[in-house]
Amino acid sequence: MDILFKNDDFIFSYRVGGILIHNGKILLQRPKNDDYSIIGGHVAAMETSAETLKREFEEELHAKIAIDNLLAIGEIYFSWGTRPCHQICLYYHVHLAEDSIPLDGVFHGYDELEHERIDLDFCWVPLEELKKGVKVYPLELIPYILEPQQGIVHFVSKQA
Repeated sequence: MDILFKNDDFIFSYRVGGILIHNGKILLQRPKNDDYSIIGGHVAAMETSAETLKREFEEELHAKIAIDNLLAIGEIYFSWGTRPCHQICLYYHVHLAEDSIPLDGVFHGYDELEHERIDLDFCWVPLEELKKGVKVYPLELIPYILEPQQGIVHFVSKQA
């Protein structure tokens, strides 16, 4: 069971994301006709964030990853349908444990949220494109991906 609580007034979400960089490109996910976001998913009850991230990469990309380090903690506020969502997300640097996915271009996969299939494109995006302003959510995380800081960073993202 995902740590995802909904009531009539708001939604709370506990999520984890993996930052996978290879040959100057970052692997991002994008639902059809939408913006890019960091690959990851909701943490399940009694599952560590690292276990979740490994599971999500296996489920969505059929890829085995290893966790390198925790990069950032994000407090993210956005609209989820008609309700506001308060999300806590942990972002880790990760690397592939085996070369089981294409290491360039775009490939396809899907996720499932509340029994609904969401088709996804997984795209290797040059880091230079992030510098030029390609939209990747959460926007506030991008500077820390491009110029890593010492230690773990904290950011707040309030999306309109």
